[in-house]
Amino acid sequence: MFESKVAVVTGGAKGIGKAIAEEFRKAGATVCIIDLLTNDYYVGDLSDQTVLEDFARKVIADCGHVDYLINNALPLMKGIDECSYEEFNYALQVGVTAPFYLTKLFTPHFAPGAAIVNISSSRDRMSQPQTESYTAAKGGISALTHALAVSLAGRVRVNSISPGWIDTDYIIYQGPDAYQQPAGRVGNPLDIANMVLYLCSDKAGFITGENICIDGGMTRQMIYHNDFGWTRQ
Repeated sequence: MFESKVAVVTGGAKGIGKAIAEEFRKAGATVCIIDLLTNDYYVGDLSDQTVLEDFARKVIADCGHVDYLINNALPLMKGIDECSYEEFNYALQVGVTAPFYLTKLFTPHFAPGAAIVNISSSRDRMSQPQTESYTAAKGGISALTHALAVSLAGRVRVNSISPGWIDTDYIIYQGPDAYQQPAGRVGNPLDIANMVLYLCSDKAGFITGENICIDGGMTRQMIYHNDFGWTRQ
């Protein structure tokens, strides 16, 4: 399906990013990963401009073009009580600035039919306490998605995915942890990877500027105290 295609995946050494990279490889694509963790392509910090530029140069030198850019790398999560100025900026650099700058660096090299998929979070629309740095980054990349889709119209399709609870260890949960999602289970990385590959495929050729929330229906469920067993303590 993706033979001779080149997929770039940030944060591709573990979790959702690893699943995305593996699914692209299974489908025949060449995959270029950048991650702080050890991997088979490029180890580097996405908050560093020179690292982004060096990584982009390597991808183009090795592959000549890019078909798919998957901005998946995980920003820092800290809240207003403990998050420093530097830490908040770091979260935005990894979660928003790096996706923007990699897109800019690769724009002259995107092949016809190229696609970008940004990994946001259902936290782009809802929050728990003390999650400001992560939530701001995920809200930023959701907005960046539709801005890039308009700027790159006719050249690159740009969409985002907002995962809910995704267990990267593929644990099968029972009881309330599972049933709180209307779908009746906790998600796993393949739930996200499958949508990434779909959005990059020709089947999604009329989809751009969209954010698709994959959370088992959690954000669509209204919750009130004492309603259906929910209790506010």
